[in-house]
Amino acid sequence: MKFVGITRQEIFKYAKEKFGTNPEYLWSKSPKNAVLRNKENSKWYAIVMNIPQKRLGLKVEGYIDILDVKCDPILIGSLLNNNGYLPGYHMNKTNWITLLLDGSVPKDDVFNLIALSYELTTNKK
Repeated sequence: MKFVGITRQEIFKYAKEKFGTNPEYLWSKSPKNAVLRNKENSKWYAIVMNIPQKRLGLKVEGYIDILDVKCDPILIGSLLNNNGYLPGYHMNKTNWITLLLDGSVPKDDVFNLIALSYELTTNKK
């Protein structure tokens, strides 16, 4: 089942409204790639990237927007059985997961996983 895709702008709007964070563009060689940092400790809780699909092992030409978020390892195991979820690209594959922003992951799931990632990067009190 294909869902309505989520855009990077919707992700950034959600992050601003929910956590008060703005995207940071850190790499001049990858000007479309942005990180979202936890305001409490500056830890990354999400990374939005535009990468060649072949880097993900997809047999399709062209580029795709992806979202990397920190996630519970047990949840990662079950999510990887679904379309649109891959092991964390360029991140620790035990604690990060990649979501394809092509409409294969429902918006609510994207937002819920961003919130979980923010929580997982918050200092424990």
